[in-house]
Amino acid sequence: MSNILIKKPIISEKSFNLAANGVYTFLVDLSSEKKQIAREVEELFKVDVISVNIVNIPGKVKRVKKGYGKRSDIKKALVRIKKGQKISIFEVEEDKKQKTQKEMKAKDSKIKIGRNNIDDNLAKENNAN
Repeated sequence: MSNILIKKPIISEKSFNLAANGVYTFLVDLSSEKKQIAREVEELFKVDVISVNIVNIPGKVKRVKKGYGKRSDIKKALVRIKKGQKISIFEVEEDKKQKTQKEMKAKDSKIKIGRNNIDDNLAKENNAN
């Protein structure tokens, strides 16, 4: 294939939720077809594609200086792969997200413990008076 059909993966919260169910989202060329996308995903990521759904999104008309301009049209491909197979691009980001969530929970629990200790000390001082 001389023309690259898959431009980039779409990294968003919604795409990560879909990736957990085996559906991966890519920004693709406007002239690409489902069979071509499936073939390229299989070659690039060494996975078995079950289905490909395509979403065509027309560009919005926006006001620019004295007139109107139009944003580019885009085409998204939602690619479902076999159970048990994963695409590493999405996994790395997901692992980082889970690690940061665990760190935030740990920080929150430390803060709560610190506040409880301060409240306990104040209560003891009030009871002593």
